[in-house]
Amino acid sequence: MEEQRTKVLIIGSGPAGYTAGIYTSRANLHPLIYEGHQPGGQLTQTTEIENFPGYVDGVQGMEMMDQLRNQAERFGAHVVSRSIASVDFSKRPFRCVDERGDIIIAETVIISTGATAKYLGLPDEDKYNGLGVSACATCDGFFYRKKKVAVVGGGDTACEEALYLSTLAEKVYMIVRKDHLRASDIMKKRVDERENIEILFNCNTVGLYGEGGVEGARIVRNLATPEQEEFDLPIDGFFLAIGHTPNTSIFKGQLEMDDEGYIKVEAPHTYTSVEGVYAAGDCADPIYRQAVSAAGTGCRAAIDAERFLLEKGLE
Repeated sequence: MEEQRTKVLIIGSGPAGYTAGIYTSRANLHPLIYEGHQPGGQLTQTTEIENFPGYVDGVQGMEMMDQLRNQAERFGAHVVSRSIASVDFSKRPFRCVDERGDIIIAETVIISTGATAKYLGLPDEDKYNGLGVSACATCDGFFYRKKKVAVVGGGDTACEEALYLSTLAEKVYMIVRKDHLRASDIMKKRVDERENIEILFNCNTVGLYGEGGVEGARIVRNLATPEQEEFDLPIDGFFLAIGHTPNTSIFKGQLEMDDEGYIKVEAPHTYTSVEGVYAAGDCADPIYRQAVSAAGTGCRAAIDAERFLLEKGLE
């Protein structure tokens, strides 16, 4: 068991964590980044990113995260490829323990643990991940111009995704397992008025098929009833819109969160309910969940931490 002290501990990686690392290391704060078991976060599972400024021809998700990581290290950030197992924010400096049992004593903590998209649990979702399966229409919708896609879900998020995709795709199917949409009335109205959106009620996806990529979904209508029927739905893209789970379980009881587990921050700052602890990226963002917005909050968290240390005479 080892003990290490740091002015800034960054828990998590991705655009938020690495950007926080770039800014704090350039401020000569020598941050310690615990990047977790998925270094780079969700974007490492994305094939091509075309909506991050500066990449004219697009960039592979893994490549972009490697570049951000290397940039943070260039200025002096120390990156550890392990996870934090527990935290104690009850007194200062903060005491955190990693999965190996090593102790980190930190003057400030920036949390950038992200969020995980909810999936149906089908083996085909893993098989076609990045090959037609996506949990972000804003990220990947551009690749499905003039094609046929399906959106799984019946809430406001699913309607928003379907409406966005309808401006790009030839046809958008909404696969809804109930006989109604759970969305707000205004969202229902907008979906109903969009000619290229078709809602498939009482339907469950039981599989996907295709050679080298998604070519269709296998659907069951009226599951477990006398009217049950199965059919194949030819599509090019399959979008999950059934929610996200913020990766914040180890902070429960330590920080204020909303009902879904997203960390509450005092916007426009990244302050959490504990002085000296900041949250950036998708773990504190149930709305946008974009790489560029996550990077922006990583920058803000770094500046918030730097100013805190300066005010306390700890820089």
